Amino acid sequence: MNYRRLGKTNDTISEVSFGTWAIGGDWGNVQTDDAVKALNHAIDKGVNFFDTADVYGGGRSEEIIGDVLQKRSERIYVATKFCRNGDIDDPKTYSYDRVKEYAIASLKRLKQETIDLYQIHCPPTEILKQGEVFHTLDRLKDEGIIRNYGVSVESVEEGHICMEHPNVATLQIIFNIFRQKPLESLLSEAANKNVGIIVRLPLASGLLTGKFTKNTTFSENDHRHFNRDGQAFNVGETFAGIPFQEAVELSDKLKWIAEGRESMTQAALRWILDQPEVSCVIPGFKNIEQVDGNLKALSTPSFTDSEMEKLKQFYQDEIAHRIRGKY
Repeated sequence: MNYRRLGKTNDTISEVSFGTWAIGGDWGNVQTDDAVKALNHAIDKGVNFFDTADVYGGGRSEEIIGDVLQKRSERIYVATKFCRNGDIDDPKTYSYDRVKEYAIASLKRLKQETIDLYQIHCPPTEILKQGEVFHTLDRLKDEGIIRNYGVSVESVEEGHICMEHPNVATLQIIFNIFRQKPLESLLSEAANKNVGIIVRLPLASGLLTGKFTKNTTFSENDHRHFNRDGQAFNVGETFAGIPFQEAVELSDKLKWIAEGRESMTQAALRWILDQPEVSCVIPGFKNIEQVDGNLKALSTPSFTDSEMEKLKQFYQDEIAHRIRGKY
């Protein structure tokens, strides 16, 4: 395992870490036993950072992590998120009393005494502009309820707004071969301000595995079925905001990235890790096999300068104008 520093937290975390949206819900069915085995296996392999949220499976993801950590002695860092258990447009959702209530509930599920990294979960841009929520998080940090805080953002604009606040330690962003906008200015500003970058949806909801066809279907409880056009939340969270049929065609044009790299999955993760400003990438998983597949990115050959330029041109010519939603 390779490790990188996570911004102002000064924690050293595994550069391939894991998100737990899939084991909580909204990615189809998953067995708790499989999730537990996979979490333990990841820790055995040196993974020491997991990202979750209070709404993943209605708290199920946090509970599974909490149960696993109770039986482990390693120092494992957990990042969780808040605000989507309430009305995300209501400023009261971000008040001190409400956020503290969310944090205490997460701590009980996680069976921890303090939250390593507490993240605002994709709030409206206006909430970030108002800025009161950052004062709330400062109070919780002073009280020891949380160690550090960050923001999971939907857009580059929101990332820049967050970095105006000096105690924001991390940003969690959508960043992958289909979503290259952070390369324009966000990553460099984060590096200059010592803000950690956590990359979610690195495989564009699975598109960059190269396994989908236009006839691929998803179960009704999978967001790739019920949110593919933004019916439930920001469309950018699903298939990078690109209409599915078009996205499959585009992913087919990228199959060359697997040449000499075993698979598109490992290649897509490697492309992200080749950006030095990135602290970690957090692909999802449902079982041990998916954990191992993602960890192979660590030994996957890096992209050459010419390959990087080719992918940049591909994004500019064929991807950027197709993306829907906030980005």
